[in-house]
Amino acid sequence: MGTVPLDLAHLRSWIGRSQVERDTLSTRHANLMAATLGLERPRLEEGAPLPPLWHWLYFLEGQPPASLGRDGHPARGGFLPPVPLPNRMWAGGRVEFIEPIALGSVAERRSQVTRVEHKSGRSGDLVFVTVLHEVFTQGRCCLREEHDIVYKGASSGTARAVPAAGDAIATTAQRRTVTPDSTMLFRYSALTFNGHRIHYDQDYCRGVEGYPNLVIHGPLIATLLAGFGAEIADRPLSRFVYRGLQPAILGQSLSLCGELKTGAVELRCLLADGSVSMQADAFT
Repeated sequence: MGTVPLDLAHLRSWIGRSQVERDTLSTRHANLMAATLGLERPRLEEGAPLPPLWHWLYFLEGQPPASLGRDGHPARGGFLPPVPLPNRMWAGGRVEFIEPIALGSVAERRSQVTRVEHKSGRSGDLVFVTVLHEVFTQGRCCLREEHDIVYKGASSGTARAVPAAGDAIATTAQRRTVTPDSTMLFRYSALTFNGHRIHYDQDYCRGVEGYPNLVIHGPLIATLLAGFGAEIADRPLSRFVYRGLQPAILGQSLSLCGELKTGAVELRCLLADGSVSMQADAFT
């Protein structure tokens, strides 16, 4: 595959572009999420605090089919810059939980593109786009998030090796095994209105983006880790920092590992071979 020309100056002209979305944080949507994750908990009612990272269920952009790109995402060049690299993934982010957000409340999310950076990796060109999201209820900022998106060339179909982190948190870590199936991926895509075809279209996933099977959503893994971190800490989170290291592919069990530190929980999502799919820190 040839090198794709990148006009970084043009892409950076998107910095400062903003948009505002408003939504009612429906308890029905939250309870469907609890069912998707298989959580055994009482029904979530109005006024209950929104669990960490569940704000991703709301403020959903519904573009008609004609406004979508080949990958199922909104066509590039709207709010996000038209990066010409074919694969788009969640790279990571930093979320600050300033105040609890109550289910049932009316909220506003203000978003702005803040950075566009080019890097060269072993697989070729990488373009990172950072978007700042702020969620307000009753005029008060309750959540602030920096979300990193990475654009890259098509995968070779083989996940790159990432050193195992099991030794770093082996003996004292709490562990939980989660085995996502195609139903969980479908339901999470539906709940988040995520049209990215790597999560449900095997032919596209293998033939176009080069993955060996469906890809487990990065935000789904981050949500599992954040919830596990809050459970281990036994208190609400004040901040959550996460970074995806390699895709998790359907058919693998995920091992969630968390080690309680002073004021934080160190978290990892390990694949079956012990390599790290995502690392995170949950602060209390």
